[in-house]
Amino acid sequence: MEMTGNIVILTGAGCSAESGIDTFRDGGGLWEQHRVEDVATPEAYERDPALVQRFYDMRRAAIQTKAPNAAHHALARLEREWDGGTVTLVTQNVDDLHDRAGSKNLIHMHGEHLSAWCTACDTRMGWTATLIEGPPCPSCGAAALRPDIVWFGEMPYRMEEIHDALRDCDIFVSIGTSGAVYPAAGFVRLAREMGAHCLELNLERSQGSAWFHETRLGPAGDIVPAWVEELVGPD
Repeated sequence: MEMTGNIVILTGAGCSAESGIDTFRDGGGLWEQHRVEDVATPEAYERDPALVQRFYDMRRAAIQTKAPNAAHHALARLEREWDGGTVTLVTQNVDDLHDRAGSKNLIHMHGEHLSAWCTACDTRMGWTATLIEGPPCPSCGAAALRPDIVWFGEMPYRMEEIHDALRDCDIFVSIGTSGAVYPAAGFVRLAREMGAHCLELNLERSQGSAWFHETRLGPAGDIVPAWVEELVGPD
């Protein structure tokens, strides 16, 4: 692999699994006998806001008990020490483990559990408490706060920035993703069409594995630090 150039890294659930964060569809895609789609769509929120808020309140609380793992720390180190170009980290994960590990040039394309969005004044703010009681928005006072999460049927955040980074990257790396959720599943195609070297780091081959020049299999906590050491040397 060329050891210079701009790097774009996409991370998915497999990057956080070793920190003890459940994937969104653990347990057969059910939560309290509800399909995941029943707690993760705008229609579900309109139909039963208390159910949706309870689901996200529980996940928000759980995430605050977890810690970044070796993969998160390795990616933060790569950003600090890579002098061959820029490192842009795009995550599908809604936890804050990349942030806590020290990553700065970071895009949360699916939103963040530790953030709330006021649908009345369109303000987004850090939030660690519950939302089910309908607390007032600190900015406008309206009881209109919802999880700052991209639900099924909603547009992921900062897509224009992501596409610009993909068009300008020399190396594209996908870590711990299924290759099944669009638009993220299509990033490798765009990067490859623009001439980037594409590397997959995953526990098993993803649905889009054929688009990558190279696939390395194993736990993220092992293979991500090993790859970073190849680029910037031993820690």
